[in-house]
Amino acid sequence: MEDNKNDSGVQIIKSATAHHCGGCCVWKLHVKDGKIIKMEPDDDQENPQLRGCLRGHSMVQRLYAPDRLNYPMKRTGPRGSGEFKRISWDEALDYTAKELNRIKEKYGNSSIICGGGTGDVTMVQGYGFHIERVLRMFGGYTCTWGWPSWEAASFASHVNYGTYDAMNCRDDNLNSRLIILWGVNPVATIHGTNAMWYFKRARENGAKIIYIDPRYTQSASVLADQWIPINPATDTAMVMGMAFTIITEELQDQRFLNRYTTGFDVFRDYVLGKEDGVPKTPEWAEERTGVAADVIKQVARDYATIKPGALISGISPGRTAFGEQFHRATATLAAMTGNIGIKGGEPAGRSLGDQTPFHAYPFKMGPPMQIGENPVDKEAPTREIYLPNYTTKDQRSYARIHLNKISDAILHGKAGGYHADYKAFVVSSINHVNQFPSTIKWHKALQKLEFMLVFEQFMTATARYADILFPTAELFEKNDLIVGGSSPFYGFIKKVVEPFGERKSQIDICNLLAERLGLDVEEYNDKTDEEWVKQIAMGGGDVPDWDKFKKEGIHRMPLEEPYVAFKEQIEDPENNPFPTPSGKIEIYSKLLADMNDPFLPPIPKYFEPWEGRTDPLIKKYPLQMITPRFRRRTHTQFDTLPWLREVQDNNVQINTKDADARGIENGEMVKVFNDRGEIRIRATVTERILPGVIGVPSGAWFKPDENMIDRGGCPNTLNSERYSPCGSFTWNSALAEVAKVGEDEK
Repeated sequence: MEDNKNDSGVQIIKSATAHHCGGCCVWKLHVKDGKIIKMEPDDDQENPQLRGCLRGHSMVQRLYAPDRLNYPMKRTGPRGSGEFKRISWDEALDYTAKELNRIKEKYGNSSIICGGGTGDVTMVQGYGFHIERVLRMFGGYTCTWGWPSWEAASFASHVNYGTYDAMNCRDDNLNSRLIILWGVNPVATIHGTNAMWYFKRARENGAKIIYIDPRYTQSASVLADQWIPINPATDTAMVMGMAFTIITEELQDQRFLNRYTTGFDVFRDYVLGKEDGVPKTPEWAEERTGVAADVIKQVARDYATIKPGALISGISPGRTAFGEQFHRATATLAAMTGNIGIKGGEPAGRSLGDQTPFHAYPFKMGPPMQIGENPVDKEAPTREIYLPNYTTKDQRSYARIHLNKISDAILHGKAGGYHADYKAFVVSSINHVNQFPSTIKWHKALQKLEFMLVFEQFMTATARYADILFPTAELFEKNDLIVGGSSPFYGFIKKVVEPFGERKSQIDICNLLAERLGLDVEEYNDKTDEEWVKQIAMGGGDVPDWDKFKKEGIHRMPLEEPYVAFKEQIEDPENNPFPTPSGKIEIYSKLLADMNDPFLPPIPKYFEPWEGRTDPLIKKYPLQMITPRFRRRTHTQFDTLPWLREVQDNNVQINTKDADARGIENGEMVKVFNDRGEIRIRATVTERILPGVIGVPSGAWFKPDENMIDRGGCPNTLNSERYSPCGSFTWNSALAEVAKVGEDEK
C-alpha cells in the first residue's frame, strides 16, 4: 500500500468510513506495528472537508473493543441466554452446511428466512448481499420486504415523481431563502455528510429556518429561527392546513401546477372540503396538531412567498401510522409553491440519502449487487401492496415477509396465512430482535427455530439467539467502497490492519460456505474484495484514475453546480418527462386509484392515526411514544463504547408537566409500559419535549430479566408490529404510560 511513513515508523493511510450513520467521512489513519494508533479527520484545503461525527472519531475504540466477537461460536445454553463455546471455522462451517442441507431436504428452501440489512452501508461487503447470493445459488430462501428507514418516503416519491431520487444536494441549500426542517435532526442523524455545515452557512447567508418537531433538539437550538412543536403522527394535518391557506389566498404557483402536474383540482377539492364536507382549515389542523392556526397560516405564507424554499421532509414523520400520506402531501406542497427542479428548492419527497448521479449508485451497479434470481420468489402470487415502478417483479412476491412480521411468521407459519413454515433464520448486517417490534414476541418466536446463523461483530440481542455465530471483520480490516451524497464522492475503505483473532470478511466467509454447500465457488465469486472495489468504482467511468483513488482514498465527483433533482424535467418537460405513467408530477395517482385501497387514496389525505391522541387507548396509555435517533449510536451500533456513553445518558425524555403529574424527578428510574411490554429507564425531565409525548431513544440493547422486563431500555419492547398501508414502519405511533418504580420492583 502506497502511504507516507514518518521517522517513528508510523504509516499515514488515507481511508474513508461509514456505519449507516447518515454520512460518509474521510480519515488519515496512523498505523504502527499493524495497529491503528490514531485517526485524524479530513484536512482537505481545496474542497469541503468530509469530517466525521462522534461515532467516526470512536472507530478505533470500536475496532479494538474488548467485547468484539473474535472466534466462531456455537450455542450451548437456551436460545437468548448468550451462552456459547468457541469452535473452529471448520466446525462452524460444516455444522452450518449440514443444518442448511437438512432443512432444505426436509422442509424446502422456503423454510429458510434470510434478509440482509444496513449495518454497514458499503457497496462490496455491506447489506448482506453475499450470503443472499449463496442462498439463491443453494436453491433460494424466503426473503423479506420493507425499507426500515424510509419505506413511506420511497413509496410516496415513486407515486408523485416515479423515482425515489427526489432530493437536491445539501450544498444547494446555500441558494435557499427559506428552509423548513420537518422531522429532521442532522446533529444526531447527520442527514448527509456536511448537512449541518450547509444549513448553518445557509442561515448565515440570510435563509430563514423553520424547525418542526415534537422535540427542541440540538439541531433546533443551533439552526432554528422558529421552532414549532407538533403532536406526533399529525404532520399531514398541518400540511393540509398549509395547503388550505395557500389555495384560499391564491398563493399557489398555478402556472407550475398546470404545466408539470396532474390532479391538483382533485386535491384542491379535498382540501376545501368539497369531497367530504370537511374543509381542512388551519383551525381544523390546530385541533389535531396542537399547532396554532395562525402559526400554520404564517408557515404556509412563508413557504409560498419566500422563494426559493426548501421543505426538507424528514423520515421521522413517515414512521407513523399513515406516514406515506405525509410525504405525498409535502411533495404536493412543493409543487404548489413551484419549488421543484430549481436551485434552492427541494422536491420534499424522500429527502435523505445519496441522490447525486453516481453510475455505481447502490442497487444500480453490477456484481456483487446482482445476486441472481430467488427461486422461492417465483413460488407465490403477487402481494397486494406494491407499485410497478417501485418494486421489481421478484420483490412483489407474496412469499416475502414484511420485516415487522418475521416473528409472527415464525410463530404461526402456514396456519397463520404465511407462505411456509419457517425453520431456519440467516442474519447478516441487521439486528432484528432489537430493532423491530415487538421484542418479546421475537423472544418467543426464535425458540421455535431449528437453526439460526448470525454474522456479527458483537454479542447483540439477535446474536444471543444464534446456534452458530460467524465473527465478521470490521471496517479497516477489509476493503470496501462507499458513496457520499452531500458532497458527491467515492470513498475507498481500506484494509489497513489484519482482522484480530479469527474474524473474517463477509466475502471470505461466504466463499468458504459456498464451497461447503457444494456450490460452484468460481460462479459464486471470482474476485477479491479489492477487485470488487475497483470494478464498481471504475465500471461506470466515475473514477478515472485507480492508482490515485487507491492512494488518496477518495474521489470527489466534479460537478459544475450543486445537483438539483428534476432540473431537466422542469427546464425541458417535452424531452424529459417525469418517470410516472403520465410523465408529470402525479398529485392524483391512477396507479393508486386502481389499487382501490381506501387507505392508499389517489391523492394525499389525512387519516387519524392509530395509537394517536384520538385513539380510545389513550385513556389507558396517555403518552405518545416516539423513538428518536441518538448521537451516541447508529441504531444499535457503538452503544457499548465508553467514549460515547460519556456523551449521552440513555434516558426517556418526559415533559415537566407530565413528570410532575406522576411524581417523577429528573434522573429517577421509571418504568415505561403498555400491553406489549415494559422497560426500565431513567427519566430526563425537560421542557424540550411536548407535553403528552415521551422520547425513548432508538437502539438501546434489549436486556430482559427473568420476568421479561427489559432493563436495557429498548423501545421496540413497546412498539407495535403493525405497519402503515404502504408497508412503512410505525416506530413513532405507540401509546404508553410512565410511572415511578416502586421499592419492591427495583
